[in-house]
This record gives sequence, structure tokens and C-alpha cells, in this order.
Amino acid sequence: MAVSLRPAAPADYEEIAAWIPDAAACRRWAGPDVPFPFSPAELPALLAVPGGGSYCLAARGRSSPVGFGQYWPRPDATVHLLRIIVRPELRGQGMGRELCGQLVARAMESVPAKAVTLNVYRDNVAAVALYRGLGFAVVAGRCNGDALFMARPVPAEQAP
Repeated sequence: MAVSLRPAAPADYEEIAAWIPDAAACRRWAGPDVPFPFSPAELPALLAVPGGGSYCLAARGRSSPVGFGQYWPRPDATVHLLRIIVRPELRGQGMGRELCGQLVARAMESVPAKAVTLNVYRDNVAAVALYRGLGFAVVAGRCNGDALFMARPVPAEQAP
């Protein structure tokens, strides 16, 4: 499936909201500040990231998204990936890898950074493997009981 990254549009949030089945899934995906249930119309404001971007991975020729993710420029010259999600029926088919790869590339075009970081739940084995495969490594001193903090340095030719 040929896919490309594009800015999230208001119509996308109806689809994305359908991927979040319950309060536990919402908390794991969006964090404690996004209440459940929520209306799709509220999502753009609830997910707003200062200075960052919200993007959808879309199959060419289709308007509905197959994935969603965000990046957030941090004051420490890093860019943080967050709220990464793939349409449930397409998980395990390489869409997460494609989404993350394109999201990192878009972030690097927009924000000079020395590293890309993210958090992932320790028990999300598929996501941890995906991020390791993309070059992310666990930063032990920044992890907590539930989540791993992972980072990937930006190649010197791309660093600020």
C-alpha cells in the first residue's frame, strides 16, 4: 500500500476517534490530559502540541487516514514523537514503521534537533521492537515503572 504523510485535517479526527475503544486505551495513547469519552470535534484542541505538528498517514487515493502521530519540539534541542496510532485492522503490516519514519523525516525538516525521543509502554512489545528497529535505544535514567524513554540521535549532517 503506497502511503504518504499529510497534516491532519478536521475530518480525520472522526476516524481516529473510532480507533480508541475505551478509557484505558485513550490514556495509553493520549495521556492523562485527554478525557474519555471525547467528541471527535474536540480532539484537535485536546491534542494540540505547542510548536509541533499533527500528521496522518494516508493511502494514496484514499481520504481516510491509516495512521496518526505528532511531534513536539523540546527546549533541549530534541524533538519528541507522541500519540502514534495505526488503524487497528492494519497493525502488523508495516504502517507503524512507515508512519514513524515519515514523521521523523517531517520533524527533521521543520525543527533542528540533535535527537528524536519518545515514550512507550514497556508491555507494548510490538511498539518497542518497532522503535528499536528504527534505531531508538532505551535511555535508562529517564524510564519509569510503566514506560520506557527511548532516543535516537540525529546524524551529524542533520543536527543543528
